[in-house]
Amino acid sequence: MAPKVDTSDPAIAALLSLFSSSLNLTGPKALDLVKQPKQSAALADTIKALQLSSVDAKRGALIVTAVTSSGGAGITEEKRRYVVQRVLDESLKTTDQVTTALKYLEKSGTAEPKDKTDFDQACGVGITITPEQCRTSVQSYLAQNKAELDAAGGWPKQSAIMAALRSEPSLRWANALDVKNAVEAELTAAYGDKKAANAAAAAAAKKEKEAQAKKDGGAGKKGGAGASNAAASSSSNDAQAVINLRPDAMFEDGFLSKLHKPGENPQTKAELKEQHLAATKGMVFTRFPPEPNGFLHVGHAKAIAVDFGYARFHKGLTYLRYDDTNPEAEEEQYFDSILEMVRWLGFEPWKITYSSDYFQQLYELAVELIKRDKAYVDHSTAEEMREQRGGEGGKGPRKASRWRDRPIEESLAEFEDMKNGKFPRQTATLRMKMDILNNPNPQMWDLVAYRVLSKPHHRTGSQWRIYPTYDFTHCLVDSMENISHSLCTTEFITARESYEWLCDALEVYKPRQYEFGRLSLEGTITSKRKLLKLVQAGYVKDWDDPRLFTLIALRRRGVPPGALLSFVNELGVTTAPTVTMGARLDQTIRNYLEASTPRLMMVLNPLKVTLTNLAEDFYLEVEKPLHPKVPEMGTNKLPFTRSLYIDASDFRTEDSADYFRLAPGKTVGLLQVPHTITCTSFRLDEKTGQPVEVFATYDDGSASNSTATSSGGGKKKKPTYIQWVAEHAPSGSPVKLDEVRIFHPLFTSVNPAGETNFLDHVDKDSLEVVKGSLIERGFWDVTHASFTKARKEAEDRTQAAREAAKKAQAETNADGAKNVVSEKSSGEVLEKLKSGQLVGQECVRFQAMRIAYFTVDRESEGVEEAAAANVSGNGEKKEAKIILNRIVTLKEDAGKTKGSLLVTPL
Repeated sequence: MAPKVDTSDPAIAALLSLFSSSLNLTGPKALDLVKQPKQSAALADTIKALQLSSVDAKRGALIVTAVTSSGGAGITEEKRRYVVQRVLDESLKTTDQVTTALKYLEKSGTAEPKDKTDFDQACGVGITITPEQCRTSVQSYLAQNKAELDAAGGWPKQSAIMAALRSEPSLRWANALDVKNAVEAELTAAYGDKKAANAAAAAAAKKEKEAQAKKDGGAGKKGGAGASNAAASSSSNDAQAVINLRPDAMFEDGFLSKLHKPGENPQTKAELKEQHLAATKGMVFTRFPPEPNGFLHVGHAKAIAVDFGYARFHKGLTYLRYDDTNPEAEEEQYFDSILEMVRWLGFEPWKITYSSDYFQQLYELAVELIKRDKAYVDHSTAEEMREQRGGEGGKGPRKASRWRDRPIEESLAEFEDMKNGKFPRQTATLRMKMDILNNPNPQMWDLVAYRVLSKPHHRTGSQWRIYPTYDFTHCLVDSMENISHSLCTTEFITARESYEWLCDALEVYKPRQYEFGRLSLEGTITSKRKLLKLVQAGYVKDWDDPRLFTLIALRRRGVPPGALLSFVNELGVTTAPTVTMGARLDQTIRNYLEASTPRLMMVLNPLKVTLTNLAEDFYLEVEKPLHPKVPEMGTNKLPFTRSLYIDASDFRTEDSADYFRLAPGKTVGLLQVPHTITCTSFRLDEKTGQPVEVFATYDDGSASNSTATSSGGGKKKKPTYIQWVAEHAPSGSPVKLDEVRIFHPLFTSVNPAGETNFLDHVDKDSLEVVKGSLIERGFWDVTHASFTKARKEAEDRTQAAREAAKKAQAETNADGAKNVVSEKSSGEVLEKLKSGQLVGQECVRFQAMRIAYFTVDRESEGVEEAAAANVSGNGEKKEAKIILNRIVTLKEDAGKTKGSLLVTPL
């Protein structure tokens, strides 16, 4: 939570005055900026250095972006000021141009670009794209995608078209409004009026779904097709439902579109290439090789999307390979969780393998390396080894180990002794004889290949007393599994040289390693050690606490896997590390949920309303759309009665001119209810003085107060509409919620990992728990439909994955491809794939109208069973322990102030 601003502080007041007079920067944006001392100081220095004064607000905003936006180490103050100068001379006119300019200069060795023409071209300086040019480009794009658009009826794809066009080179610097107008004009010409086309598409979709529901036996009878469709897109399993016309853009454009074709990676011998292509049939083979010593985090979502996605895009196959070479840090829970997260994201491994499957082959290769005089047994201590590598940071002189030139036979004998347990831990290692004296790359300084460990291994038991290191294992197992593209993050760039050296030293097939920038989010911690501290110290409840950014935490929070994949796809894949604002991820999640989740009415803090002019047994059935813009989701029916509940934040005991919700004498509308209500009085709690009941009349035209929305005989005002939940026991309304959990950022720092003590920056109020909330009975319909759909999808997907694995393995074995994987491992994919991995409480997602998006937490009890009972149609009413988690707010700025912005006014 950002610190509050004391505008009476002279220093703060001076900054606000400076920003206002020089850049026309005022209001909330100025206040937000002064909360960030480093950024505000940098901006103040720039203003003074360049003597800025009375800059118009538009250019002022661009200058703020140029000076304060995050950047790498290559972005200096001088480079930022050059960008400011180009804003002032009106060369750079948009935020996009400014951020592009900063990225360009980040790679430059000088404050100003060496080639100004190239800089201007890269940043779109002077480029004008006319509306006519826009329309031509749009026509071309729509023609290329005509078949897909025709199938969807055109207009329903408008948002996806706009998203895809943003990456079209010909429209890189086009005015967004011109693009929008061109798209709408072309869609109108091709598919007719938008409203009519959307209605026709919705009707066709509804008809198709009804036919499918009839074919499937009509699951979810209570509530009809609408209830069955309620969670059509809220299932946790539909990772393919990325709302993007180009879900494979990151493989079609940029870095990943330029990788070699299978067989093009160079080898020391021609026969190695021939053997590789014979084994793979020219297919792409990738692997995702996590260490099973912790839970995957948000950065791994990108790695999974790249590793599995690249192979899938090229119709290839991917191994899930556990790099289990350190038995001291591995636990079974990590193995299970990794597979579950890979599948949750929508991917299926071709085979599940373990580095330990290859321990015997790796040992034999180590012996061969010694025989080739490329490895030696070393007895240097850790301190001696550090000194040999130049001491702290490798800055001092380097020297070879005194054991480096020992006879080959001696190293072979001692390596055998290491294997047989004759050496205690840390008294002997096998090191690769690389180039410690002359090569500047630390990854070539005689890396350790094997070390002594007495710890039993989870798969091999006590068979081995020595274990290979990552540096020895990784490339050789890639080679044995015939990996065509070894994709990893940029921290392994320097390791590529040692990777290739080892393959060539042993004259085995050499995969090609490529590195991409890792994904990081501001305000997060992903270090296993630091996460463990948070858990053990009680700052969070567990590794899946929704305030964390482990994948299990994001899943529990209710983030759809498709939204994560869409986020990675939107960011693209480059060789530069990505540090992204958390707000951008939230916006992607929000956009995904906006189009895919049903709407329900919920009141966080219930306040009873009694409609005094209605009979005690008054009952009206109200039909409500589950999504106002997606009619194929259907509708649900709610009771409207004399007694109902609204949110306490929607009522005031005293009215004011700037208040538009319920107050004495004031009128509001209730969502989907035919007529308005008008407050006549209220009752306060004698102890707290807070309102506990509101009395109102239902303005159905039969009462004298039905004209209460008029003021002074003037024109009748349009009322504000608020959500509500009726009290009607026969239909089970309202549904009581045990807890609603509102999550805020866990850290007050945008870079907690960089703080001296990150625990000092934990916001201890980052979790709010609201008890006693109520939700409409439609919750049961949505829940039942969500679980029904999720379970069917999970079973279908798991069965398909198992069949694909059987087929692929049978074809591989029939073709006589070399298979060094153990029998246990070759069948692992079939043993490990379970449909239950894909179904959790978080498959239930919905928008609580005017509040936020929510999911069901895993600590809830009996929710699925209660939903089935309550929609069965036999009159059974079953309760459950219901705990909801807020996934994300409705708007980016909502919920920043705890406890005050939980309900969004209409």
